[in-house]
Amino acid sequence: MNPAHTFKVFYLRTKIKLIATLSIRKAAKIIFKSFVTPFYKVISKQPIKNAEPIQFLLNKKIINGYQWNTPQTKKILILHGFGSAAYKFKDYATMLSDKGFEVLAFDAPAHGKSDGKTTNAVEYSEMIKMVIDKFGPIPIFLAHSFGGMALSLALENVPHNKNTKVIFIAPATETTTAIDGAFNLLKLKNKVLRMEFEKIIFEISGQQTEWFSIRRAMHNIKASVLWIHDEDDDTTPWADALKVKEDNHNNIKFVLTKGLGHRKIYHHKETKNKVLEFIEND
Repeated sequence: MNPAHTFKVFYLRTKIKLIATLSIRKAAKIIFKSFVTPFYKVISKQPIKNAEPIQFLLNKKIINGYQWNTPQTKKILILHGFGSAAYKFKDYATMLSDKGFEVLAFDAPAHGKSDGKTTNAVEYSEMIKMVIDKFGPIPIFLAHSFGGMALSLALENVPHNKNTKVIFIAPATETTTAIDGAFNLLKLKNKVLRMEFEKIIFEISGQQTEWFSIRRAMHNIKASVLWIHDEDDDTTPWADALKVKEDNHNNIKFVLTKGLGHRKIYHHKETKNKVLEFIEND
């Protein structure tokens, strides 16, 4: 964590603990807002090579993205993680468009060049469904981290079958784990505060926190899945993904790496090779 992030965390922790002495509800609202707010927006300073900018409107927010090698019969949608942006996957877009695929990638709400200050998995999944409606059919999806959670929720609500291909790279498997991490980072051990936080999630979504789970969603996903994860990932831990593996879904192929962590894994040459092999194998 860089000094700026360290200061933000210290400031937020102090603020929450002070407000919690006066109102648990207000403190929980502050935690929730911080949980759905990226630390900062990352935006490419250079034009994206061979990419055609595109945009659409979602919940009164302008969603910006890119299209490569259009039009083609087979399309791939790339989905970035929390705090990231579509341009981070330009190497994948180049690799896949060179192979004859049309590639789509969008900045999620509150990310990159898209509008908004906050977002959540439900809104991100709504964005995915809108992309499918506007630019589909899309038979192939590649998702990293938070993008994986959003994609799993979207796939539960859009037509797909075993011929649909999904690549999860270090997906955020369990929302409860992400919340555990946030509360640990802020050194908040107040159980009443945690309960109030989860109450807010239910009030907004109509679902308990545990519902936001790729492990749960996989029981409703028919697609052929390539799941690439690193056993040293300290952001989306392999322990959560391992439980999905132990469920023995016959439509998931797992690839486990070592020493790449959460972000290096999608830049790694072998990961890219595995993705390309999976996509091109009929």
